Amino acid sequence: MFQSVLKEVVEGTEGGIASLLMDFEGIPVDSYSKPDAPFDINTIGAEFSVVIKSIQRAAQMLEAGDTAEIAIEAAKVTTVIRVLNERHFVAVSVRPDGNVGKARYMLRVKAPVLLKDM
Repeated sequence: MFQSVLKEVVEGTEGGIASLLMDFEGIPVDSYSKPDAPFDINTIGAEFSVVIKSIQRAAQMLEAGDTAEIAIEAAKVTTVIRVLNERHFVAVSVRPDGNVGKARYMLRVKAPVLLKDM
């Protein structure tokens, strides 16, 4: 149901590898990966869901407001995560030479589409 939007995010981002829609408990709603993706996006999402919850708690304790976006850069992949609501987030992973700015843009403009379909 959501895969076409997730595919648009990946295909519309230079260096895009995979994208997913997941709840904060680590349960995937839907995902899209290019055939040559070097990892499982669902595993990345499940592991990062724990990190996101910790960041959200820290932001609340600091009275910094709601967490909107998180980027995690590693040697082989950068993952950009956008919080959609209190239960779900969307993420896209890009190669090191990929366009992270475009990934952020794609998540921002596609988030309302995903929310509308939820």
